[in-house]
Amino acid sequence: MEILHSKIVGKGKPLLILHGYFGSGDNWKTLGSQFSEHFEVHLIDQRNHGRSFHSDEFSYDLMVEDLHKYLEHYQLEKVHLLGHSMGGKTAMLFAVLYPELVDKLVIVDISPREYKPHHHAILAALNSIDFSIHNSRELVDEQLSTLIPEFGVRQFLMKNIFWKDKGVLGFRFHLDSLTKNNPAIGEALPMNARFEKQTLFLKGENSDYITQNEALIIDAHFPENKIVTIKNAGHWLHAENPEQFYTVVFDFLKN
Repeated sequence: MEILHSKIVGKGKPLLILHGYFGSGDNWKTLGSQFSEHFEVHLIDQRNHGRSFHSDEFSYDLMVEDLHKYLEHYQLEKVHLLGHSMGGKTAMLFAVLYPELVDKLVIVDISPREYKPHHHAILAALNSIDFSIHNSRELVDEQLSTLIPEFGVRQFLMKNIFWKDKGVLGFRFHLDSLTKNNPAIGEALPMNARFEKQTLFLKGENSDYITQNEALIIDAHFPENKIVTIKNAGHWLHAENPEQFYTVVFDFLKN
Protein backbone atom coordinates (compact mmCIF):
# COMPACT_ATOMS: atom_id res chain seq x y z
CA MET A 1 0.00 0.00 0.00
CA GLU A 2 1.46 3.34 -1.06
CA ILE A 3 1.22 6.16 1.49
CA LEU A 4 1.31 9.82 0.48
CA HIS A 5 4.62 11.58 1.08
CA SER A 6 4.53 14.30 3.73
CA LYS A 7 6.67 16.49 5.95
CA ILE A 8 5.48 16.50 9.58
CA VAL A 9 6.46 19.37 11.89
CA GLY A 10 5.39 20.48 15.36
CA LYS A 11 3.31 18.89 18.11
CA GLY A 12 -0.33 19.08 19.11
CA LYS A 13 -3.61 18.51 17.35
CA PRO A 14 -3.02 17.37 13.73
CA LEU A 15 -3.44 20.00 11.00
CA LEU A 16 -3.30 18.44 7.52
CA ILE A 17 -2.58 20.77 4.60
CA LEU A 18 -3.38 19.85 0.98
CA HIS A 19 -1.81 21.86 -1.86
CA GLY A 20 -3.37 22.80 -5.18
CA TYR A 21 -2.91 21.62 -8.80
CA PHE A 22 0.76 21.53 -9.92
CA GLY A 23 1.78 22.27 -6.30
CA SER A 24 3.26 20.31 -3.41
CA GLY A 25 3.47 20.38 0.37
CA ASP A 26 6.68 22.44 -0.01
CA ASN A 27 4.56 25.42 -1.13
CA TRP A 28 3.29 25.58 2.46
CA LYS A 29 6.65 25.32 4.24
CA THR A 30 6.70 28.86 5.67
CA LEU A 31 3.09 28.87 6.91
CA GLY A 32 3.45 25.26 8.03
CA SER A 33 6.37 26.30 10.20
CA GLN A 34 4.24 29.04 11.80
CA PHE A 35 1.31 26.70 12.41
CA SER A 36 3.70 24.09 13.86
CA GLU A 37 4.12 26.25 16.97
CA HIS A 38 0.56 25.23 17.89
CA PHE A 39 -0.26 22.09 15.85
CA GLU A 40 1.27 18.92 14.47
CA VAL A 41 1.36 20.04 10.84
CA HIS A 42 1.31 17.53 7.98
CA LEU A 43 2.41 19.05 4.65
CA ILE A 44 1.10 16.42 2.26
CA ASP A 45 1.94 15.76 -1.41
CA GLN A 46 -1.17 14.44 -3.19
CA ARG A 47 -0.84 11.67 -5.78
CA ASN A 48 1.00 12.65 -8.99
CA HIS A 49 2.49 15.67 -7.18
CA GLY A 50 5.67 16.39 -5.23
CA ARG A 51 7.36 13.26 -3.91
CA SER A 52 4.21 11.14 -3.74
CA PHE A 53 3.60 8.16 -6.00
CA HIS A 54 2.63 8.51 -9.66
CA SER A 55 -0.47 6.88 -11.10
CA ASP A 56 -2.29 6.97 -14.43
CA GLU A 57 -5.51 7.20 -12.39
CA PHE A 58 -6.41 10.58 -10.94
CA SER A 59 -9.72 11.66 -9.42
CA TYR A 60 -11.10 13.22 -6.25
CA ASP A 61 -12.49 9.87 -5.11
CA LEU A 62 -8.98 8.38 -5.34
CA MET A 63 -7.36 11.37 -3.63
CA VAL A 64 -9.87 11.06 -0.77
CA GLU A 65 -9.02 7.37 -0.38
CA ASP A 66 -5.29 8.23 -0.46
CA LEU A 67 -5.93 10.65 2.40
CA HIS A 68 -7.98 8.10 4.34
CA LYS A 69 -5.12 5.58 4.07
CA TYR A 70 -2.75 8.32 5.25
CA LEU A 71 -4.84 8.96 8.39
CA GLU A 72 -5.04 5.23 9.10
CA HIS A 73 -1.28 4.84 8.62
CA TYR A 74 -0.49 7.62 11.10
CA GLN A 75 -3.43 6.70 13.36
CA LEU A 76 -4.92 10.20 13.14
CA GLU A 77 -8.42 11.21 14.06
CA LYS A 78 -10.32 14.47 14.71
CA VAL A 79 -7.92 16.39 12.48
CA HIS A 80 -8.12 19.95 11.23
CA LEU A 81 -8.08 19.80 7.43
CA LEU A 82 -7.00 22.69 5.18
CA GLY A 83 -7.01 22.51 1.38
CA HIS A 84 -6.19 25.03 -1.35
CA SER A 85 -7.87 24.90 -4.78
CA MET A 86 -7.64 21.24 -5.93
CA GLY A 87 -6.63 20.36 -2.35
CA GLY A 88 -9.75 22.18 -1.18
CA LYS A 89 -11.93 19.96 -3.37
CA THR A 90 -10.20 16.88 -1.92
CA ALA A 91 -10.70 18.24 1.61
CA MET A 92 -14.41 18.99 1.02
CA LEU A 93 -15.15 15.50 -0.29
CA PHE A 94 -13.09 13.87 2.47
CA ALA A 95 -15.00 15.81 5.16
CA VAL A 96 -18.33 14.80 3.61
CA LEU A 97 -17.39 11.10 3.42
CA TYR A 98 -15.50 10.87 6.74
CA PRO A 99 -17.01 13.58 8.99
CA GLU A 100 -16.06 11.66 12.13
CA LEU A 101 -12.35 12.13 11.28
CA VAL A 102 -12.52 15.89 10.73
CA ASP A 103 -12.86 18.51 13.45
CA LYS A 104 -12.66 21.81 11.53
CA LEU A 105 -12.38 22.39 7.78
CA VAL A 106 -10.60 25.27 6.00
CA ILE A 107 -11.17 25.68 2.24
CA VAL A 108 -8.91 28.09 0.37
CA ASP A 109 -10.19 29.88 -2.76
CA ILE A 110 -12.39 27.17 -4.24
CA SER A 111 -16.10 26.44 -3.99
CA PRO A 112 -18.11 23.19 -4.26
CA ARG A 113 -19.34 24.09 -7.78
CA GLU A 114 -18.04 22.77 -11.10
CA TYR A 115 -15.18 24.63 -12.78
CA LYS A 116 -14.72 24.28 -16.53
CA PRO A 117 -11.20 23.05 -17.49
CA HIS A 118 -9.01 26.15 -17.73
CA HIS A 119 -5.39 25.03 -17.48
CA HIS A 120 -4.86 24.49 -21.21
CA ALA A 121 -2.11 27.09 -21.66
CA ILE A 122 -0.18 25.79 -18.64
CA LEU A 123 -0.47 22.17 -19.77
CA ALA A 124 0.51 23.09 -23.34
CA ALA A 125 3.54 25.00 -22.03
CA LEU A 126 4.62 22.14 -19.74
CA ASN A 127 4.20 19.58 -22.52
CA SER A 128 6.34 21.73 -24.84
CA ILE A 129 9.38 21.14 -22.60
CA ASP A 130 11.89 18.68 -23.98
CA PHE A 131 14.44 18.09 -21.24
CA SER A 132 16.99 16.78 -23.75
CA ILE A 133 17.01 20.30 -25.26
CA HIS A 134 15.84 22.42 -22.32
CA ASN A 135 18.60 21.17 -20.03
CA SER A 136 18.89 24.16 -17.70
CA ARG A 137 16.41 26.09 -15.58
CA GLU A 138 17.01 29.18 -17.74
CA LEU A 139 16.10 27.31 -20.94
CA VAL A 140 12.99 25.79 -19.32
CA ASP A 141 11.85 29.23 -18.14
CA GLU A 142 12.49 30.70 -21.58
CA GLN A 143 10.38 27.99 -23.23
CA LEU A 144 7.56 28.29 -20.68
CA SER A 145 7.46 32.08 -21.18
CA THR A 146 6.29 31.61 -24.79
CA LEU A 147 2.90 30.44 -23.43
CA ILE A 148 2.95 31.71 -19.82
CA PRO A 149 3.85 35.41 -19.69
CA GLU A 150 3.20 35.71 -15.92
CA PHE A 151 6.53 35.44 -14.11
CA GLY A 152 4.87 34.41 -10.80
CA VAL A 153 3.03 31.47 -12.42
CA ARG A 154 6.25 30.29 -14.09
CA GLN A 155 8.13 30.53 -10.79
CA PHE A 156 5.45 28.43 -9.09
CA LEU A 157 5.65 25.76 -11.84
CA MET A 158 9.47 25.79 -11.84
CA LYS A 159 9.45 24.67 -8.19
CA ASN A 160 8.54 21.24 -9.61
CA ILE A 161 11.77 20.89 -11.59
CA PHE A 162 14.55 18.74 -10.16
CA TRP A 163 17.68 16.91 -11.31
CA LYS A 164 16.32 13.48 -12.18
CA ASP A 165 19.69 12.09 -13.21
CA LYS A 166 23.11 13.62 -13.66
CA GLY A 167 22.62 16.48 -16.12
CA VAL A 168 18.97 15.59 -16.75
CA LEU A 169 16.10 17.69 -15.42
CA GLY A 170 12.56 16.43 -14.88
CA PHE A 171 9.19 17.37 -13.40
CA ARG A 172 8.21 16.05 -9.98
CA PHE A 173 4.54 15.89 -10.99
CA HIS A 174 3.23 13.19 -13.33
CA LEU A 175 2.56 15.43 -16.33
CA ASP A 176 1.05 12.72 -18.57
CA SER A 177 -1.56 11.81 -15.97
CA LEU A 178 -2.36 15.46 -15.13
CA THR A 179 -2.80 16.22 -18.84
CA LYS A 180 -5.01 13.21 -19.50
CA ASN A 181 -7.14 13.70 -16.39
CA ASN A 182 -7.34 17.50 -16.44
CA PRO A 183 -11.18 17.61 -16.74
CA ALA A 184 -11.48 15.76 -13.38
CA ILE A 185 -9.97 18.77 -11.54
CA GLY A 186 -13.06 20.92 -12.08
CA GLU A 187 -15.66 18.40 -10.88
CA ALA A 188 -18.36 19.62 -8.51
CA LEU A 189 -19.00 18.19 -5.07
CA PRO A 190 -21.81 15.58 -5.32
CA MET A 191 -25.28 17.15 -5.16
CA ASN A 192 -26.39 15.90 -1.71
CA ALA A 193 -22.99 16.09 -0.01
CA ARG A 194 -23.11 17.84 3.39
CA PHE A 195 -20.65 18.50 6.20
CA GLU A 196 -22.30 19.84 9.34
CA LYS A 197 -19.24 21.03 11.30
CA GLN A 198 -17.50 24.42 11.30
CA THR A 199 -16.03 25.31 7.91
CA LEU A 200 -14.02 28.39 6.97
CA PHE A 201 -13.90 29.49 3.31
CA LEU A 202 -11.17 31.95 2.37
CA LYS A 203 -11.33 33.88 -0.90
CA GLY A 204 -8.73 36.11 -2.50
CA GLU A 205 -9.96 39.68 -2.97
CA ASN A 206 -8.68 39.67 -6.58
CA SER A 207 -9.67 36.08 -7.38
CA ASP A 208 -12.84 34.96 -9.15
CA TYR A 209 -12.83 31.38 -7.86
CA ILE A 210 -15.38 32.23 -5.15
CA THR A 211 -17.91 34.81 -6.32
CA GLN A 212 -20.69 36.47 -4.33
CA ASN A 213 -23.20 34.15 -6.02
CA GLU A 214 -21.64 31.16 -4.35
CA ALA A 215 -22.86 31.76 -0.81
CA LEU A 216 -26.01 29.71 -1.56
CA ILE A 217 -24.19 26.66 -2.90
CA ILE A 218 -21.70 26.82 -0.01
CA ASP A 219 -24.61 27.05 2.48
CA ALA A 220 -26.25 23.99 0.91
CA HIS A 221 -23.17 21.81 1.44
CA PHE A 222 -21.60 23.45 4.51
CA PRO A 223 -24.35 24.97 6.69
CA GLU A 224 -21.87 25.98 9.44
CA ASN A 225 -19.69 28.07 7.13
CA LYS A 226 -17.99 31.44 7.34
CA ILE A 227 -16.53 33.19 4.25
CA VAL A 228 -13.61 35.61 4.76
CA THR A 229 -11.88 37.71 2.07
CA ILE A 230 -8.08 37.93 2.15
CA LYS A 231 -7.10 41.44 1.03
CA ASN A 232 -4.71 42.30 -1.82
CA ALA A 233 -4.50 38.67 -2.92
CA GLY A 234 -5.50 36.52 -5.86
CA HIS A 235 -5.80 32.74 -6.09
CA TRP A 236 -2.49 32.12 -4.24
CA LEU A 237 -3.69 34.14 -1.25
CA HIS A 238 -1.58 32.21 1.27
CA ALA A 239 1.56 33.35 -0.59
CA GLU A 240 0.33 36.86 -1.45
CA ASN A 241 -0.94 37.87 2.01
CA PRO A 242 0.45 35.29 4.47
CA GLU A 243 0.03 37.57 7.50
CA GLN A 244 -3.76 37.98 7.21
CA PHE A 245 -4.09 34.36 6.06
CA TYR A 246 -2.30 33.04 9.15
CA THR A 247 -4.23 35.27 11.56
CA VAL A 248 -7.66 34.35 10.16
CA VAL A 249 -6.93 30.60 10.04
CA PHE A 250 -5.31 30.48 13.48
CA ASP A 251 -8.21 32.39 15.07
CA PHE A 252 -10.63 29.91 13.51
CA LEU A 253 -8.72 26.80 14.59
CA LYS A 254 -7.62 27.79 18.10
CA ASN A 255 -11.09 27.82 19.72
